[in-house]
Amino acid sequence: MGREEQQEEREVLDSIFPEEITDVSETEYRISMELDIPSREEDDEPPVILLNVRYGEAYPDEAPTLDITAPPNAPRHEHLDVQEDKARLLEALQPTIEENLGMAMVFTLYSTLKDEAESLIIERQNAVNEAHEKELRKAEEEENRKFEGEKVTPESFLKWQAAFKLEMEELKQRKKDQAEAEEKKKNRGKVEEKKMTGRELYEAGMVGKGGDEDDDDGEDAITEEMRKVKVNKD
Repeated sequence: MGREEQQEEREVLDSIFPEEITDVSETEYRISMELDIPSREEDDEPPVILLNVRYGEAYPDEAPTLDITAPPNAPRHEHLDVQEDKARLLEALQPTIEENLGMAMVFTLYSTLKDEAESLIIERQNAVNEAHEKELRKAEEEENRKFEGEKVTPESFLKWQAAFKLEMEELKQRKKDQAEAEEKKKNRGKVEEKKMTGRELYEAGMVGKGGDEDDDDGEDAITEEMRKVKVNKD
């Protein structure tokens, strides 16, 4: 009874997976499974795994022997390692096996495995994307923080106000000192103006001839006076 059911299931599977299924023996075969997952690059090849099935004499009343392998020379996918993830994937099939004991279950196991493997890859892709986006947000926040002012609090405002007043007073004092220095310099220039000599005054027309005649008369008077003093002495 078991063997007949196994053959019937094998024929059905052959019609479903004409290119994907390969016999190993009368009771053993493997099915190639291409996983459908979003890829960052259009040229990326989708990952492929192999579901290996071997019937026992009592199948389907007992579970088939299952194994999961990678195709020969297949490149390792960045988010799926068949050897490391095999135990997790096989464990995920156990509820399906228990629910389908007594019935042909390989196609159901195939579908469950495909969903689980795809979910595992997408989960890891999302984790990587979230970590990348987190780093981008962190970098963006740090960049924006450079352009943000310090948050104003009553304490910080009073501190700023005191510093601003002090700065204004210092600026006012500097302007006052500068104005006083310029005024002193201006006054010092007036005091130090060069005085004109008599000749320069004469040449400038500021002293007339009349002034010269007065000077001559004064000199004559002095000379006459000195003569009188001399005569009286004798």
